[in-house]
Amino acid sequence: MPSQDPRFSSPSALRNREPIADLLAHVLPANGTVLEIASGSGEHVIHFARRFPNLKWQPSDPAPDARASVDAWVTAEKLSNVLRPLDLDATSETWPISQADAMIAINMIHISPWPATRGLLRHAGQLLPGGGSLVLYGPYRREGQPLVASNAEFDASLRARNPEWGIRQLEEIASLANQSGLSLTSVTELPANNLGVVFTRQ
Repeated sequence: MPSQDPRFSSPSALRNREPIADLLAHVLPANGTVLEIASGSGEHVIHFARRFPNLKWQPSDPAPDARASVDAWVTAEKLSNVLRPLDLDATSETWPISQADAMIAINMIHISPWPATRGLLRHAGQLLPGGGSLVLYGPYRREGQPLVASNAEFDASLRARNPEWGIRQLEEIASLANQSGLSLTSVTELPANNLGVVFTRQ
């Protein structure tokens, strides 16, 4: 019996990877290592690795099946600029990496408990060099702006699945990021009522 293909696919990743890559083109360094938090299927990192071949890509995920999927995608695509995925839980006090030139986290913050966001921002402040970017993608609440109907429904479904999940307030994230030496430098509207949010290490 042939072994089951460990790769899995996310329809949303296939839809949003190119708009996210267009944003990354404006903020990523010319070379160095980009750490991806919560890599999921691995389809984002393999797309970005093809788009930005001069960068080294470091995927990570706390789930073994996700890391297996990343490994399988990288092998299938024969990509030499993607490192083995790290077993990394954003809530951990210590991370298995000591430095990154840029960081990305796609569709993570609303599908994880709030301590994961705290850990992400704290470690970004420690790992990134001055001028290094942390790029977030996903839906966010914004002061004075009601959630569009689709995001309100999505938020309700997230909280029904896990009370610790949900669409976060961007201003609260920015305030927390500032405590770790990160400044909010841009917010870009991207497809499907999501935002591309860029923080820069001071």
